[in-house]
Amino acid sequence: MIAITPHMRVLVAVEPVDFRAGIDGLAQQCRMVLQEDPFRGTVFVFRSRSHTAIKFLIYDGQGFWLCHKRLSRGRFRYWPKAADGVVSEVLTHEVQVLLSAGDPTRSQAPPPWRPVGAKQGPRSPAAVPRGGDEAGLGGRACVP
Repeated sequence: MIAITPHMRVLVAVEPVDFRAGIDGLAQQCRMVLQEDPFRGTVFVFRSRSHTAIKFLIYDGQGFWLCHKRLSRGRFRYWPKAADGVVSEVLTHEVQVLLSAGDPTRSQAPPPWRPVGAKQGPRSPAAVPRGGDEAGLGGRACVP
């Protein structure tokens, strides 16, 4: 089984592909159309022309995984767009929403990065937990 984790790069092909293509055909799409190396561990997501199915192509270091999901009813109404019209990079939590035929732009997930506030000064002695150590463990946690 393969898990799509937050540190993985996920690229979505904006244009639909011919779903008769297997691993070799989709790897060729990665190289020629998306201008990406399919052997780098990137997760590639493709959509069918009918908007009813998606495929994932992932290289795990030993071989390729090809995952296919076809909806029983309905279509994938939302699909990412890209400035270059070819590929869009999405976050892993957005992929989960796509898998559910949802719209990731409507999810209320926090932004992936936010600026940290002003630099805080040293903590006051009153803020240090009882026992004097920063973690509040009383200095005994690391003693064998």
